[in-house]
Amino acid sequence: MPRKTIFKISIDCMMTVMLLLLMAYSLIGEALHEWLGIGMLLLFVLHHILNASWYRNLRRGRYSAYRILQTVIAVLLLFMMLAVMMSGIVMSRYTFPFLPLRGFRSLARTLHLPCSYWGFVLMSLHLGLHWGMMMRVLHLKAGNAASGIGTGIRRAAAVLIVLYGVIAFIRNDILSYLLMRTHFVFLDFEQPLVLFFADYLAMMGLFVFIAYYAGRFLQRKRSAAKGEPEQEEAQ
Repeated sequence: MPRKTIFKISIDCMMTVMLLLLMAYSLIGEALHEWLGIGMLLLFVLHHILNASWYRNLRRGRYSAYRILQTVIAVLLLFMMLAVMMSGIVMSRYTFPFLPLRGFRSLARTLHLPCSYWGFVLMSLHLGLHWGMMMRVLHLKAGNAASGIGTGIRRAAAVLIVLYGVIAFIRNDILSYLLMRTHFVFLDFEQPLVLFFADYLAMMGLFVFIAYYAGRFLQRKRSAAKGEPEQEEAQ
């Protein structure tokens, strides 16, 4: 496997871990949240430098339904992450306290919460659309020794994660944050941190599952129309 591919996947994995930590804002403390946000910003910039070819290819080739879905999610994710990072910098009390941006803090606070949760959802969907490629890379790394029993166990685990993700999504009232029905996050401070991360990992798994199978459906539909075997479109 090319070293660049391994490095890109490592960066994506670090961004995923960082995102989960950032969602635990009130549980990990404001100062740590801000420093993790700086780390996320650096990884975000590095991710886009490593994937600069995506921008160059935007005006090339034909746009199938699958590619349109990929592009829309990627563009929305870009804008949401920029909004989260810019609003976070404006509200900063520990990392950028010297910036003369206090007059914008009210607007930044209003934007930061919904954009953070939309960023979480969109990043999970983005990951789901590339899940097949990641699994192929990991299987290649592992020697592709997965058995039929192992596949069945993984599918059963995926279903359980999705069910847990639906329950966590409803219990944590995530829809209220996405639709800006509230401007404050209500967390259970008696909940162990490990259970908080379990909830958010399950919700991430839910959106990965949705995007992965939506992408496979669009690819199969396109392949069936052309009479070709299913093949993931690179972007």
